[in-house]
Amino acid sequence: MALFGNAHAVDPGAAQEEYARLLGKNEQVHAAYLLIRDTILFTDRRLVLVDKQGITGKKTEYHSIPYRSITHFAVETAGTFDLDAELKIWVSGTQLPIQKTFTKGVDIYEVQAILTEFVAM
Repeated sequence: MALFGNAHAVDPGAAQEEYARLLGKNEQVHAAYLLIRDTILFTDRRLVLVDKQGITGKKTEYHSIPYRSITHFAVETAGTFDLDAELKIWVSGTQLPIQKTFTKGVDIYEVQAILTEFVAM
């Protein structure tokens, strides 16, 4: 499952408000990234992929991945000519990773640290 486009950081508080109906009781958004129309949320309980579908983007899929289901992940930093960083996440029961691309303005090490914190729980 790969989404096209580049992600950039979003204020976690704003994401918390926007997706409040999606979150469980006392669930907190720790980081959020916008990917054109889609959003990636790192909460204290799970990774949430918000996929806006169709031309209007009114239809939305919310893909929830408990951190315990993530078997491993990889980050690839931006290079001299390739300015984007990549995140790959493997989920148990799937062969191919979920891939996300981040612009050079996103600290991929921060993204990796968030995953490390929650996946290691």
